Amino acid sequence: MPYTLRPEEGLGIDAESIDYLKDHVDTGERWTLNFGPQHPATHTTLRLVLELDGERIARCTPHIGYLHSGFEKLGEHLDFNQYVTITSRMNYLSPIANNICWHHCIEKILGIELTPRCKVLRTIMAEMARIQDHLLCVGAAALDLGAFTGFLYTFNPREKIYDLCDYIAGQRFHPDWTRVGGIVKEIPDEEVFKRMIKNFIHDDLVTAVRDLEKLVERNRIFMDRTQNVGVLTKEEAIAWAATGPVARASGVVRDVRKDDPYLCYQDNWDGQGAEAVRFSVPIAHDGDVYCRFLVRIEEIKQSISIVDQLIDNIPQGATNTFADSKAVKPDKPEVYGSIEGLIQHFELVMPNHGWDTPVAELYSAHETANGQLGFYIVADGSPRAFRAKTRPPSFLNYQLMAKLIEGYMLADVVAVLGSLNVVAGELDR
Repeated sequence: MPYTLRPEEGLGIDAESIDYLKDHVDTGERWTLNFGPQHPATHTTLRLVLELDGERIARCTPHIGYLHSGFEKLGEHLDFNQYVTITSRMNYLSPIANNICWHHCIEKILGIELTPRCKVLRTIMAEMARIQDHLLCVGAAALDLGAFTGFLYTFNPREKIYDLCDYIAGQRFHPDWTRVGGIVKEIPDEEVFKRMIKNFIHDDLVTAVRDLEKLVERNRIFMDRTQNVGVLTKEEAIAWAATGPVARASGVVRDVRKDDPYLCYQDNWDGQGAEAVRFSVPIAHDGDVYCRFLVRIEEIKQSISIVDQLIDNIPQGATNTFADSKAVKPDKPEVYGSIEGLIQHFELVMPNHGWDTPVAELYSAHETANGQLGFYIVADGSPRAFRAKTRPPSFLNYQLMAKLIEGYMLADVVAVLGSLNVVAGELDR
């Protein structure tokens, strides 16, 4: 659903003023401000070094953070199942989406085809993760601009998603839910699982989104703080490799679920002619903070539609592909009840055994809440990656911060930063 916004005149900065601020160096009239990491809008992990001319930002130097996670190097030392714990900590706002993307990449390089039941469950949880991430983003965007009530509207319902993660994986915050060829365990009770999701998306979530829209979408203060601020054109979004809501708010029609479909986003996902789930890709054209907010709100609604299409049509049968592949951990009854299951489990967990991977390289990407999350894997035949590189969307989107804020006011920093939804766990290597 495209949006065509008409921001109020006089709120932006003309190009001539921006060029002046960038090029007119007068150290006697400028001073340096460290914005973060203590500032609440930087979430104790980011730091922006701002050079100010009065209250206007002449230059901005973003620093990528203080987490020092080393998650790419860890990919060379942990096997394909162990590394899922690291992916949960890259984007800790929607960790299940990271789990799904990582193991989808591994399954492609091993040539494993998931069961229809597993595809549906992964698609449902990928959309729940998108909702989970967007709720915090739009709520925090409102909070950073003074709308504390808006933050409560969106933050409280997220607890229901954490309850769902706890139910299916045993952990709330870092579920580490997927495994090669499937998921960590079968859903404890499918009817309870369905009821938890339906109650959430049709009651708590719909109410939260409606209340937030009423509070801020036509609020004069919110509109003045977000319209025509941090403008990114379509050409600039493409040139800077922006993805996700940041790019789509600037008119870039790009969504990996449509352009390179996977799971239930592709036709014939069950091998019997099933159609892909139906959804629209929200596009805006003005590329400002307000558009990025609207796109995320609409994506939440589209995620609700996708989950609705799948939740009552979960196929029966096996969740994991143990019977068809020696690369998948068998269920506990197989381990304890058959010699084949015991041997397969032994082979996959012992340090000097594991997966027989081809000597190959592969890049695979998913559309997560912040954009294109991709993993580039170099396999050398061992049960762990020779190289594991990540294309985290926050890292690519964060590079835009200096461009988007220079020439604007100091008060606009929190609005622009919030609209990019930078997750510091994806930045520092």
